[in-house]
Amino acid sequence: MAVHIQIPRLFQKSLSPKPYQINHLLPKYLCTTPEFLLPTHDTSNSPESPDLPTWLSNSQNQKPSDPDDGDFVIPSLASWVQNPKLETHRNVPSPLLFEPQVSNADKLSEILVKRYLSEAAVVKALNESGIDATNELVSQILTRFNSHCVVSFGVFIWAQNQTGYVHTPELYDYMIDILGKFKKFSLMWKLIEQMKELSGYVSLATVSKVMRRLAKARKYKEAIDVFRGIEKYGVNKDREALNVLMDALVKEGDVEGAHSAFLEFKDCITLDSSSFNVLIHGYCKARMFVIARKIMEEMENHGFHPDVVSYSCFIAAYCEQKDFRNVEAVFDEMRERGCKPNVITYTTVMHALGKARQLNEALEVYEKMKRNGCLPDSKFYSSLIYVLSQSGRIKDAWNVFEDMENARNLSEFVGI
Repeated sequence: MAVHIQIPRLFQKSLSPKPYQINHLLPKYLCTTPEFLLPTHDTSNSPESPDLPTWLSNSQNQKPSDPDDGDFVIPSLASWVQNPKLETHRNVPSPLLFEPQVSNADKLSEILVKRYLSEAAVVKALNESGIDATNELVSQILTRFNSHCVVSFGVFIWAQNQTGYVHTPELYDYMIDILGKFKKFSLMWKLIEQMKELSGYVSLATVSKVMRRLAKARKYKEAIDVFRGIEKYGVNKDREALNVLMDALVKEGDVEGAHSAFLEFKDCITLDSSSFNVLIHGYCKARMFVIARKIMEEMENHGFHPDVVSYSCFIAAYCEQKDFRNVEAVFDEMRERGCKPNVITYTTVMHALGKARQLNEALEVYEKMKRNGCLPDSKFYSSLIYVLSQSGRIKDAWNVFEDMENARNLSEFVGI
């Protein structure tokens, strides 16, 4: 099959339009959610989550960049193939004889898109709306306007002032995270004091958001102090909380501070392999491989065997340096110690090879991965097809796409 025929087939298979839904036939004015209700979010400042460390999480919603750019990231299919737009059918008359109902969230959003200079002004405008606050409504509004501190806090105060209304712990946590994002730490601490007066409101999730926002603001000492005094908030000073603190510090470039906290509390808190892996990741990220190796040795002295996460930290750091000789050395060490690479490990190496224009080696990683019984996932396929296509290897990209279909990963790949 000719190359110029293969490409449309590949795109056609992955972007087959779905059947029209009734919503596509309705006039635009029937939509109850105006376009302006979704403010532009700065993803670099989106609310933090105290869940798994971000360096272990799968990246989401990343856009492709120039392969020669140092910030090149693994793209998704939708980010490099434009979806054909459906016809709008603007002239189709509506069969409905009634006006659509507008939700309270939409009504408040229409009010809140105006510019407000203070929380008091927001509260006054909302009081005049005549709408009663509910937990669900407040959650919707905070989600829509979490990039607007004055509006968000004004909504929070407006709801709190209503008779019979009580914020949930989750809404307090969300508001604390927003205030921390905008470095409104005095207001953040006032909310923490309010939560302390409400039994069971302060949790590890709350303290995690506080530590992460302090670390992001380069207030490393304050973040560690929060952990030191964590018990006065009714939260246990345990391994999980320590790991969150160290991860927050490592993520924001203070691996030494994370190590200091580790040394301070390791004798009174039971550690796990993640405690060591956070530090290994931090030192590898800082290119301090000798210290990272010492942490790995200490990990073994505590009875934990280095795992795929431990070795993947080294592999990721070497890949960023295009030091593929050391990457192979780490693979050899993993094989000798019976530690199998996972799909994240293979994706990291394959993507780095593709970025370095070593495409034959990238394809060899793909074949090696399959021989070793590690099933590629959608992100692996997406990245491999992308780097091959960017380098003009369309036939190889097509073959990988067909492999993906045969492996029945197409539904996950296109996000169905």
